[in-house]
Amino acid sequence: MAANDIPSTTVPGKPLGSSSKYAAGAGTHIYEGNVVSSLLGYVTVTAPAKAPGPSKRLNKITASQPEQLPTISVARHRDGRKREILPDVNNIVLARVVRLMPKQAIVVIQQVGDTVLQTEWQGVIRVQDVRATEKDKVKIHESFKPGDIVKAQVISLGDQANYYLSTAANDLGVIMATSEAGNDMLPISWKEYKDPETGLGELRKVAKPN
Repeated sequence: MAANDIPSTTVPGKPLGSSSKYAAGAGTHIYEGNVVSSLLGYVTVTAPAKAPGPSKRLNKITASQPEQLPTISVARHRDGRKREILPDVNNIVLARVVRLMPKQAIVVIQQVGDTVLQTEWQGVIRVQDVRATEKDKVKIHESFKPGDIVKAQVISLGDQANYYLSTAANDLGVIMATSEAGNDMLPISWKEYKDPETGLGELRKVAKPN
């Protein structure tokens, strides 16, 4: 992954660059040879500091210094500046599922568009807003699990406590899921993620690209 391919924003678990080319900074960790985001936030790449003065000539007792790598970091706020953003109708948001109920999933909205929120706002995905078709067959526990990262659209400001969200469009739904075994899963169909280590599948309402 080239420097210009590194995203400006990220979600937890997303690989950001090879650990052979980048060092892991704040808000990241190393996993399977990659620097991986630990947070939902903004990505920065910091060039390594250059040693002051001319380089010394090597002799028999002076070892060469290892090459320093650019550092990838992730922060909840861009450049340390906090800016309060409120979700609005038709906004595309990223949210984390925190609780399931028979007829709805409770989520916390963490990002609006490309802006990571200072304050997490609670949202609800009702059973009738999960899919555009066969709404009567939708089951919340087969669509989401706590911890999932969901891409959704704000369809109503709802009541004083919740925003109402929809994942009915093909490109909306779960974009990141962890298996019951604790592994990052891969989408294999519009309704299933698979754990690449155990080979087991789990049902989800999967977000598909346009």
